[in-house]
Formats: sequence, C-alpha cells, structure tokens
Amino acid sequence: MTNSTRKQCGINDIGVFGRQKSVIKGSILGLCLLVVSGTALAQSSYESVAVISAQPVYQPTRIETPQERCVEERVVIERRNQQASGTPIIVSTIIGGALGNAVGNNKSSRRVGAVLGAVLGNSVGRDIARQSQSSDTREYQTVERCETVFVSHEEERLLGYDVIYEFNGQQYSVRTEQDPGSQMKVRVEVQPVF
Repeated sequence: MTNSTRKQCGINDIGVFGRQKSVIKGSILGLCLLVVSGTALAQSSYESVAVISAQPVYQPTRIETPQERCVEERVVIERRNQQASGTPIIVSTIIGGALGNAVGNNKSSRRVGAVLGAVLGNSVGRDIARQSQSSDTREYQTVERCETVFVSHEEERLLGYDVIYEFNGQQYSVRTEQDPGSQMKVRVEVQPVF
C-alpha cells in the first residue's frame, strides 16, 4: 500500500495494535482501494465525431378531423286556409228564408216557403264555405340540413433520424430526435479488462 492511498483513505500507522485492529485496518484499506480503483475503472470523456449520414425516419399516421357538411334541399310546404267562417251560411239562410217568404200567397204558404228557402239557402251557403276552405296552397322553401362527418387523411410524422457516425475508424449507428448536422458529441467510456 502506497502513502498516497493511505492518505486518501485516512489511515496512518499511529494507534494500530493487535490482531483485531489489523483486521479492521485491512478491511478499511480494501474498501478504500475498491472505491479508488472503481473511479479509475470507469473513466468517461466526450469527443466530437464526424456524421456520415442522417436520414429522417417518418411514420404514416391516420388523422380524423370533424367537419360540418351542409346540403340545401328544396322542400314542399302545403298550407291550408282554415277560414271556417259561418258568415256565408248565415247570410244565405236569411236570404233563402226571405225569398221563400216572398213567394208564398197566404200566411201558411209563406211559412212553408220561408222554411224551404232557409233550408235551400243553408245548403248554398255551405257549398260556398267549402269552396273557400279548399283553397290549399303549395310553397317551395329551401332548407339547409347539416351533419357532422369525420374526414380522415394520412400524415407522415417525424420519428427521428437514423444517424451513422465514425469513431476511431469504425462506423456506428444511432437514432436521434434531431438532425445532428455534420458533427455530434459521443461519450467515450474506458474500462480496463482484467
């Protein structure tokens, strides 16, 4: 054991007596040598190396996006005139009754004429009311109908770069996230072989 190793481990010759103390001294010394030699075993440094090639690597990816699609349609709208007015029926009943009353000669024939005229006038009034109600109209209106559809397309996404570089006359390859350019740094570890 050299003096520099003893200084690194904090061991000196003062106060070491007996067999137990020499065992402790040997254990501490062995542990210190292991720690000191462990740092000497794994030495690393960084060096710049030449990049031979860097090829981008893409992966096709399917992407779906929602879109609203609208179509204009022409729609038929039917409208019914719901004018249920009783005026034509009432007026025609009164006119028919008056005419029937005017046709009769005596009191009883006037009554019969008025009743028959009123019934006939009521019938004519209903026909007039039906004709005015049945005037349906058809209209065309443009209506916009929309729906959401998913449109898919493929897109190539960059995964990284397959890089080939040269170190000490040998070629190595690695995948990186970014294009390294013409030079890149590598960590070099040196370990002795026993």
